[in-house]
Amino acid sequence: MSQVLPGQPSPSLPGGTALLLGQMLLCSCLWGSSFLLMKLIGAEISPLALTALRGLMGAALLGLWLASRGENVLPQGREWRDWAVLGLLQGAIPNTLTAYALTQITASLTSLIQACTPLIVAMLAHLLFADERLSAKRAIGVLIGFSGMAILLGPAAFASGTPSAMGTLAMAVTALSYALGNLYVRGIPKVQPGRLALGQQVFSGLPTLVLVLGLSGPAAFAAAPGLALPLLALGIFATALPILLYMMILRSAGPVLGSMNGYLVPFWTILMGVTLLGESVGLREIAGGLVVLAGLVIVSLTRKRG
Repeated sequence: MSQVLPGQPSPSLPGGTALLLGQMLLCSCLWGSSFLLMKLIGAEISPLALTALRGLMGAALLGLWLASRGENVLPQGREWRDWAVLGLLQGAIPNTLTAYALTQITASLTSLIQACTPLIVAMLAHLLFADERLSAKRAIGVLIGFSGMAILLGPAAFASGTPSAMGTLAMAVTALSYALGNLYVRGIPKVQPGRLALGQQVFSGLPTLVLVLGLSGPAAFAAAPGLALPLLALGIFATALPILLYMMILRSAGPVLGSMNGYLVPFWTILMGVTLLGESVGLREIAGGLVVLAGLVIVSLTRKRG
């Protein structure tokens, strides 16, 4: 997923509220489909190889879009460092761990755990930045959200006959990696979402490609031609297009309302997982997911202290 851009003021919502809502629903639906596509492709391609292909496809499409606007697609100045850090924290690590987790647990549970990212951001920002201290109400929201996460990750998640402990923990690390990436964005002096998205994909795909070729050789991509359609769908409709839509949402609605877009993703993933993959959603997932989302809403809609 793309970054929530901390520290930016939220502009007044324009008159096209229906258009904004439509963009948010479409964007979250496309991102929700990525879990199903990765689960389908991951049965034939290793997590590292899938990360490389997804990053390279996303980089190519975003690069073409920026080039068509007359922008230089090569990193400039400190962008080398920013792109490398975000490629690791918001590309290579979370995409690889998510692809692995999807071989162990359901797409529904995977997306629910990833939705905890803003809670980790809020907690770490409170500890690291004086101007990000949690108000009492936001702190309650964080505690509620983490209690929901505890339900998702608690002992019941590791009991016999329930989802894999390693897959569940992989998604917890994924959420932490995304959170660290979001906090890193906060320190970038002049945020350019389009260029950051391009750099994130480039420095996710290229290093992972080199690693895969070094470890396994070209044979790691042997199954790719037979999966051309789902791979193209993952690169276009579940990576590049939702990133571009998310940039439009951030520009029109600001980061606070824009971040709510991510909270819609689990609902789409659950719906598609149940209807298309035949997944089942248990009481624990439903309860934990609702508690997490309740905490997220409280944190997002409550003003920061000061």
